[in-house]
Amino acid sequence: MKPNYIELKKQRELGEILSDTFAFLRAEFKPFFGTFFKIVGPFLAVMIVALVAYIYFIGNNVNFMIIQTDNDAAGIATMFIVGLVYILSIIAVYTMSQSTVLHYIKSYNAGQGQTDFETIKKEVYGSFWSFIGLGIIVGLSLFVGFILCIIPGIYLYVPLVLSFSIMVFDKMGPTDAYNEGFKLVKDEWWITFATLFIIGIILYIAALAFSIPTVIYQWLKMGIFSGEMDAESVLNATTDPFYILFNVISTIAQFLLNLISIIATALIYFNLNEKKNFTGTFERIESLGKSSEE
Repeated sequence: MKPNYIELKKQRELGEILSDTFAFLRAEFKPFFGTFFKIVGPFLAVMIVALVAYIYFIGNNVNFMIIQTDNDAAGIATMFIVGLVYILSIIAVYTMSQSTVLHYIKSYNAGQGQTDFETIKKEVYGSFWSFIGLGIIVGLSLFVGFILCIIPGIYLYVPLVLSFSIMVFDKMGPTDAYNEGFKLVKDEWWITFATLFIIGIILYIAALAFSIPTVIYQWLKMGIFSGEMDAESVLNATTDPFYILFNVISTIAQFLLNLISIIATALIYFNLNEKKNFTGTFERIESLGKSSEE
């Protein structure tokens, strides 16, 4: 067991979930991000290239369509292809990142602080389509829920956001994990919602901080602070190299902040599972029994 090993299978209050989330990141910073970027890095690189192309080509084609009255078929086709590649890269990156984080935590828990890179990598690639399938089911459910006056969507979000952790830690299929989420939050919905809400606010504020440079730079280019709007600058804002750079930095920062949310959600799962099933308690009693026999 590592000296700074953080026990995952235990009950936690809101403050402990937040503090242990950041304690886990501090303790595992180097091995965690080393593992993460080895697995997700190539997909992230493709997403960044797709993002740069998307911003650049969209900006160029919008400017062209404003200036020219004739439709540019080639330009529209390019916009569609670049946009499609960007969307697919986002799906791949977020799927791989969520799977990598959860499987890293699973390996960390199994090894009591020690992780096995090859096992994590194998399980991440092996569960890719399971994550995609569960993501589709969860996405459609939330879409329908939010259409129905928003409140059903909020209600569904709480159990469904935990279904990914259930699928990994309880070794369930997508449909079983989907259903198990509702059982896990039964009688604990409000406290789980409050925890997710506070975590969401913290990460939202942090994400806004990273988007401020992009907004300020865009305003400067448009001449808002000087009081003189430059029409040409407005049209060319999205193709400016610095604007693209700030957007890339903001996107990467928001993506990395999402990792904190995944870790916190995993701790919420362990908290609820311990309250319902006392898994960690039984394991600790069993380990004490074995040690006393020895």
